[in-house]
Amino acid sequence: MSSKMPHIRLGNEINTRLAILPGDPGRVERIAEYFTDISDFGMAREYRSIAGNYKGTRILAMSTGMGGPSAAIAVEELKKLGVEWIIRIGSSGSLKEEVKVGDLVIVTGAIRDDGTSRGYIEPEFPAVSDYTLLTLLKNNAEELGISYKLGICRSHDTMYSDRNPDLYRKWSKTPAMASDMETATVLTVASLRGVHAASVLNTVSGFQSDVPSSVGKYADEEKLSMIGEKNEIIIALEALKGVENGR
Repeated sequence: MSSKMPHIRLGNEINTRLAILPGDPGRVERIAEYFTDISDFGMAREYRSIAGNYKGTRILAMSTGMGGPSAAIAVEELKKLGVEWIIRIGSSGSLKEEVKVGDLVIVTGAIRDDGTSRGYIEPEFPAVSDYTLLTLLKNNAEELGISYKLGICRSHDTMYSDRNPDLYRKWSKTPAMASDMETATVLTVASLRGVHAASVLNTVSGFQSDVPSSVGKYADEEKLSMIGEKNEIIIALEALKGVENGR
């Protein structure tokens, strides 16, 4: 029987309890630019995996692809390999005029408007970030002078639905600040499995803008979005280092 997990195709060689989970496989390679002593585990399905040392702390960076199902599998299989602390770093669309492209949203909790988390447990169960990670992320942003918003996101499953404009208007009237596709799943599954998890979102689509076209600009390394990505990577890595150092 293989000792590797069936989907992410990783085994105990990851040798860490800390993981940073972007959606985009390309972002894993950009995270790895901050690592030394790199172990490159390649690509399996949507899961691009690289581990390395960040200022002396070994961390796994692994992509989850797009949407809740693949993100849930990532959390489940990493838990079986001994991962106990996870930070999702993702891209998002703004639900508030004051949340601009390149701004970070450190997520306190997520509206579970996705299918995957509901497949695990009733919608009344909250999707909330781990307090320790939330505090570390907030403190790191402040110490590094990185601007951020602290608040709720809405996670969903549809990028091109005809209902999206109405749904964005609906949720923009609530305190929700940003919209993504994975945070609610990651936070819910992690909580149910006893894993500490949090999420930081980089705003790549401005308020009331066309989300698919904005994401396309992000893929072309639109300047503000890429600055936001760099900032979310740094505060997430610093937070995981803080966990290891008992900060």
